Amino acid sequence: MSFLRTLRTLVAGLLVIAASVALASEPRDVATAWRLLDYIAVDYREAVKDGAIANDAEYREMTEFSASARQRIDALPASPALASLRDKAAGLERAIVGKQAPEEVARLAREVASTLIAAYPVPIAPAQTPDLERGRQVYAQHCASCHGVTGGGDGPATVGADMDPPPIAFSDEERARERSVFALYQVIEQGLDGTSMPSFADTLSPQDRWAVAAYAGTLAYPPDAVPAGERIWKADDAFRATMSLDRLMALRPAELAAQRGETDGKALTAYLRHRLAEAAAPSGGHLTLARQRLNEALDALRAGDGKRATDLALSAYLDGFEPLEPALAARDNALMVRIEEAMIAVRAGIAEGVGPDAVAVDIGRLDTLFGEAEAKLSEGPSSGLAMLLASFAILFREGLEALLIVVSMLACLRKADRPDMARWVHYGWGLALVAGAATWALATWIITISGAGRELTEGFGSLLAAIVLVWVGIWMHGKSHAGAWQSYIRDRLTGALSRGSGFFLLGLAFLIVYREVFETILFYAAIWNQGEAGAVLAGAALAVLALALIAWMMIRFGMRLPIGQFFGAVSILLAGLAVVLIGKAVAAFQEAGSLPVLPLSGYPRIEMLGLYPTREGVAAQIILLVILAIGFVYARRSDKHLPAERRS
Repeated sequence: MSFLRTLRTLVAGLLVIAASVALASEPRDVATAWRLLDYIAVDYREAVKDGAIANDAEYREMTEFSASARQRIDALPASPALASLRDKAAGLERAIVGKQAPEEVARLAREVASTLIAAYPVPIAPAQTPDLERGRQVYAQHCASCHGVTGGGDGPATVGADMDPPPIAFSDEERARERSVFALYQVIEQGLDGTSMPSFADTLSPQDRWAVAAYAGTLAYPPDAVPAGERIWKADDAFRATMSLDRLMALRPAELAAQRGETDGKALTAYLRHRLAEAAAPSGGHLTLARQRLNEALDALRAGDGKRATDLALSAYLDGFEPLEPALAARDNALMVRIEEAMIAVRAGIAEGVGPDAVAVDIGRLDTLFGEAEAKLSEGPSSGLAMLLASFAILFREGLEALLIVVSMLACLRKADRPDMARWVHYGWGLALVAGAATWALATWIITISGAGRELTEGFGSLLAAIVLVWVGIWMHGKSHAGAWQSYIRDRLTGALSRGSGFFLLGLAFLIVYREVFETILFYAAIWNQGEAGAVLAGAALAVLALALIAWMMIRFGMRLPIGQFFGAVSILLAGLAVVLIGKAVAAFQEAGSLPVLPLSGYPRIEMLGLYPTREGVAAQIILLVILAIGFVYARRSDKHLPAERRS
């Protein structure tokens, strides 16, 4: 009996394993069959023309693909639609053998594919909108060598190589109009047997595969067609109401052309492909998208999928609320801060495992806050005074940090009797303004700066600036206690500033100013379209005057200080700004989802000082303060132990 029980247990275990393997492989078989059908629908036209074989290699591939798709469909588990699906797959195979017209074969292949997905659903869209900028980076790293930098199928790896068939030309509009982003994703994930296209399932994460698929889908549609598509999109409420991320990923440009005509269809495709985040938002707008993502996150959490819940909660912020932050901040900054903190609380609750019920309470609070935000944003045009104050606050707040650092650099050069080096600082902040104008133009007419891209740009800029300021501040603090400053300046500083220091000064000024310009242009873009352009310009002018007054006072009173005291004061100022920037860097990385978030209840939030109520931000600032304290002590002691004439 013992042997029989053991045998039954073993057999039962094997059956469970077999069933698990079958269930696990089913989605892949469905996706592979769908990919083969999509490939037939697009490429059969190259194989057969006028009932005769036009390309023997392509035709053999089509017959092989149709047979493989039919075999995979035949092997699928029972379903009410399976018999019909098998008949349609066999009919497609017969049509290819009979060299039917490309239009008929494409229709049959699409029909089989749509029936397959309806009977055996597989995910046709990612949890959150693909990041096109990330897609561009992945494409350059993994795809451009074969497919070409601009998607022409003419990458350097094709030179002298026997690639049969050659890499797909993503810029070929005739081919691109038949291919959805979902179809591109399937090929990237699974590769193409019998070709040089490998599978990237083990090389790239799902997010990166979706990102590069979405980016590849833009290459046949130039950015200059986006404005026309945007006008069509905004003028058609009914069409917008039909759109979702799933629909966008599955939509073929040829479908749009059939519905809207070739000209409008092409323009709409350019807009939908280049402005995914905007187009994927539900018809109710970004806050509706934020609500939808939060509810989906709660459902995922209740289903035990914490990773998907985290991704959806992050998408609720980056794709839903973050694009509205500048406009809401201009009208009610306190409400914007409350919503941002509440969204952090939701993500933190998911990460800490507080449970679906507690997260549901936080989401309920957010829904109320979203209602307040909708009321604020739907109000009529803001008053002239409100726009003037908002414009002043934005430019003054963002410009103050950059001003303090740049003016300190210029004052130090004057104090050290090296005004000739000041031109490098001016080059730096001047180039930053030019780069800012270019960024504004790109963000307005060509590209969309995603929420994650914006936060990461700010985060890396703040982090790099903080590191440089720590080093410069410690160095200055040591020199502020030197005994023979005039000798040091004569013998050391002059030589030091002649060895490539100009580029360092240029780079530091550029980094500091561009970081603030980047933030400023995004806020100004939000308030400019709310009317009262004169008030916005007046607020900006007042901010410039206020900043100029602060700069004048710093230079005037700084020059009166003895050089040791002056450098000591500047070192403390730079150290303080480094602490501010490290706090902002951590906050930006947290908002982009690159760092975890653990809130601190009762801790103040003062953005100008880089204070945010999270453990990670506070810890980073404390660690930096300790580093600065140790560095100041070490620099001072090191300088004291050197003879006065050698302190440098």
